[in-house]
Amino acid sequence: MPETGRSWRERPLARLTLVRYLEFVREPEAMFWVFVFPVLLTAGLGIAFRSKPQDQIKLGVLETPRAEALTASLAQDPRVLVQRLDDSAGARALRTGKIALLVVTSGDGVVYRFDETRPDARMARQVTDDILQRKAGRADPVAVREEQVRERGSRYIDFLVPGLLGMNLMGTGIWGVGFAIVDQRRKKLLKRLISTPMSRGQYLLSFMLSRLIWLVLEVAALVGFGLLVFGVPLRGSVPTLLLVCLLSAFAFSGLGLMIAARPRTIEAASGLMNLAMMPMWVFSGVFFNSGNFPDVMQPFIQALPLTAVVDALRATMLEGASLVTLAPELAVVGLWMVASFAIALKIFRWQ
Repeated sequence: MPETGRSWRERPLARLTLVRYLEFVREPEAMFWVFVFPVLLTAGLGIAFRSKPQDQIKLGVLETPRAEALTASLAQDPRVLVQRLDDSAGARALRTGKIALLVVTSGDGVVYRFDETRPDARMARQVTDDILQRKAGRADPVAVREEQVRERGSRYIDFLVPGLLGMNLMGTGIWGVGFAIVDQRRKKLLKRLISTPMSRGQYLLSFMLSRLIWLVLEVAALVGFGLLVFGVPLRGSVPTLLLVCLLSAFAFSGLGLMIAARPRTIEAASGLMNLAMMPMWVFSGVFFNSGNFPDVMQPFIQALPLTAVVDALRATMLEGASLVTLAPELAVVGLWMVASFAIALKIFRWQ
């Protein structure tokens, strides 16, 4: 029977609905994920893929007796950015995606070297040919032939795998370490450890060292899968790759320790972890080049630990970079590792 004589506030359904509403409003993590996170994600991706003038197409011209005149002809067009390269530098730039097309003078014509599986390379070929044909009177008197180049390292999957490896190192470091600590604090287990001879530093460092057990398997699984299934190259040395991954794992584990140093609930820790990782998901170049963002944002982006990790992994795997070449990226990662662990050690509490 319908209830009568009661205001809407006194009816069970209304009261229950109001309680659910108040529970939601009083939960900062829920408010963040429902309202703030979608806006921030939309803003970040909107800036990255904002409406803007078409980017200049990067071309290489092989050093030959006619290279200077050819470079001058191409450089007059604002659609392209031209650089002269010798044979080895041109092949390396084409392989690593630093140029979309390599133009070589041949007799009375030119040769276009590019990977036809790359959309930017096909576009570069069309634009370059249009420029040269127009310079020659648009009657297509320039004899043209193509040399198809398919180099491992220039495909999107080659770009993506190091980014996914870096993102995985971040996730397992922050989530794996942070959740374990907060869960022990929530279950009152940390209180029992205060009376033991173990120091705070030893307890926290044990979480970072425990990452070594799974690190090799984690890296081998993803890199091995990319290598065997997709042919993703590993041009750098395995020790260099492992060192980059080791420093990265320690840095992200340090962040996990710092984030988990105070929260008492899983919900609070989850919100802080996602808040820390969200800017790196968007800005650090995992799925697309971080250079898409405006120049004014680049200092912030380059200071993010995941940006340094992804750049170092791509340089190692795709270009065979040495430790000396990777020094700037490793310095950023090392700074995050030391700073986050020091802060975690300072602010950590057992209860």
